[in-house]
Amino acid sequence: MKYEDFQFIRFDRHPDGVLLVTLNRPEVMNATNARMHWELTKLWSLVNDDPAVKVVIVTGAGDRAFSAGGDLAWVEEMVGNPEVVATVMKEAGDIVYNMLACDKPIISAINGTAVGAGLAVALLADVSIMAETARLTDGHARLGVAAGDHAAIVWPLLCGIAKAKYYLMTADFIDGKEAERLGLVTFSVPKEHVQEKALAVAAQLARGSQVAIRATKKSLNNWIRAAGPIFDNSLALEMLGFLGPDAREGLDAVRGKRAPDFPSAKLASE
Repeated sequence: MKYEDFQFIRFDRHPDGVLLVTLNRPEVMNATNARMHWELTKLWSLVNDDPAVKVVIVTGAGDRAFSAGGDLAWVEEMVGNPEVVATVMKEAGDIVYNMLACDKPIISAINGTAVGAGLAVALLADVSIMAETARLTDGHARLGVAAGDHAAIVWPLLCGIAKAKYYLMTADFIDGKEAERLGLVTFSVPKEHVQEKALAVAAQLARGSQVAIRATKKSLNNWIRAAGPIFDNSLALEMLGFLGPDAREGLDAVRGKRAPDFPSAKLASE
């Protein structure tokens, strides 16, 4: 692929090899549809092979969201559909492993709400900068499926197993200040300074020894790669969930903006 082939990701070159990558569906808070999800699998090898790029910054278009999760019409296609689920499962794995394989530093500028595949990109970045008022949630449990697209591989490393279990099982929202306190993100700053801070960090990394920085990143990523079997299991269980009745109820509840009544939460006697 070439940069011009992307439909929902925009690219802007900044001085000294800094590439600003923008998830670009602002009319739906940069929610991930099938095409954007696929594009996120192709992005990382493209920038990794681009000799003009030293550092990547990823952000969301507009001022409301980094990415507000999966487009509900796309999620609808997944529920009860093994063929679509198989495709999404492969792509979700590719996003994670292709980010880990990218030698160049990745910075996420989390300017607003971050959920789903967008959150995977935000938290798998090497440096994450989040607006204090922005909110994130893994969200899978709210939909009735396992937390699988990135969380099991990285949340326990970032914030510890106790906090990871709580937030992944409850799908509670976390704001930028709390995310920094927990260790989920590197920095939280006022919303108006998110991109400024990201550009400053990118400039610092771009001026450093690229050999040293990339080798350091590669070594540290082995901590995450070591959790690969855990991630693979979580992803398989998530996708299995999309074939069950809880996912249908979760989707209907999100659409109806109501509390879900999951079939699996009912006692056998009910």
